[in-house]
Amino acid sequence: MKKLLAMAMALAMMLTTLVGCGGDTQSSAAPSGGGGDSAGGLQGEITFWHCFTQGARMDAIQAAADQFMKDNPGVKINIETMSWGDFNTKWNAGLTTGDLPDMSIAQNTGEVAEMLNADVLASMENVVNTVGADRFSENALADMTQDGVVYGVPYYSHAQVMWYRQDLLDAAGLEVPKTWDEFYDTAVALTKDGVYGAAVSMSPNDLLSTRYLNFYVQSGGGSLLNDDLTANLTSDLAIDGINFWLKVYKDCSPAETINYTVNDHATLFYQGLTAFDFNSGFMISGVESNRPDLLDSISCAPLPTLKEGDPYYSAEATHIPLVIWKNTEHADICEAFINYLFEDDNYVAFLAAVPVGMLPSLTGIEELDAYKNNETVVKFADEAAVITEAVNAGRAIGFEHGPSVQAGLLTSQGVIEEMFQDIVTNGTDVMTAAQNAEAKLNEIFEVMAG
Repeated sequence: MKKLLAMAMALAMMLTTLVGCGGDTQSSAAPSGGGGDSAGGLQGEITFWHCFTQGARMDAIQAAADQFMKDNPGVKINIETMSWGDFNTKWNAGLTTGDLPDMSIAQNTGEVAEMLNADVLASMENVVNTVGADRFSENALADMTQDGVVYGVPYYSHAQVMWYRQDLLDAAGLEVPKTWDEFYDTAVALTKDGVYGAAVSMSPNDLLSTRYLNFYVQSGGGSLLNDDLTANLTSDLAIDGINFWLKVYKDCSPAETINYTVNDHATLFYQGLTAFDFNSGFMISGVESNRPDLLDSISCAPLPTLKEGDPYYSAEATHIPLVIWKNTEHADICEAFINYLFEDDNYVAFLAAVPVGMLPSLTGIEELDAYKNNETVVKFADEAAVITEAVNAGRAIGFEHGPSVQAGLLTSQGVIEEMFQDIVTNGTDVMTAAQNAEAKLNEIFEVMAG
């Protein structure tokens, strides 16, 4: 209940905070104009929150901000970087304290839905019109649209696929698994000689247990949300999925991953300690930094299906959005800086910080020589194609019912992760733990989504 209590307090204080911010969302959408000097130049100071903590991405953002400020000497951009795990907590606390940025990323389209529910975002229509609506994914914009107004634009895209070590498969005479049963059997067979078949991580400060359970449920045509947007953790399919991942944890995973976050978890594959993992193209740069000797041995495939011959599915596609906050006094600067970030040279430089990990969210970028001739893009063209197919076919977790606050809360509250920990640590019966988690999520949904 710790996150629920904090968020409920924030919600109770939100209206008081927003009175000081002024204006409705649509009227805040256009450049304010109030920051311009007599010559019409940009004037003012903004704060930009992001979670690009890796050096190359952080450096690319800072370089763009530095050049933008050089080109616009009346502008100051303060950049605050924080972990992905801290971001949701920080902006929710900011509803009460007033410590909110002028512009920021969001972790996914589900978080944009949460922000919209809190009524803290300004329209992005001006940015969409400047960049060109036809250059963005229609699905991505739709997921960030409310009452016909766009409130976020995707900065980059990726999707979850199954990564594997081809060298380990070859040495064992095994094939790339296509079903979940094959995945389990292969992961068990490869758990030896200091390598684990796969890791199952459960930290409530991240979303990995929710992600993995969603994979399994989606493969069976189900959802973690019912049609009425209540939680669905006690269906036969969901219970089978919980039991499946508990079995993988018991037989193939390091025990300490019970407390691992996304970064801890991914590092196991980066360092060659797991044979399989589920992630986006970020795997490539991670392996390159940690075990470059393994770079020729990794590849990816679509997510396993429940049964052989089941149709293709994509369980999780993610678009990392840029948003402008309603409290800003300098929407004009925010819009101008976002447009600047999308200029070809700046955008390609940012994507090159994690090639294939960050796929372009704008059409036409993939045809630019500076993008397509990147060494990693060339080397991992097949893997990029697998991920791109998953991006095009997938939605955010829970968005199979359309954009909703509940979908965002499903992944941000750590309830499913706490459920898995309860089962492993306390020996709680699976159905009992699932019922408790389902009730807790529905209580959060009621409080936060009305």
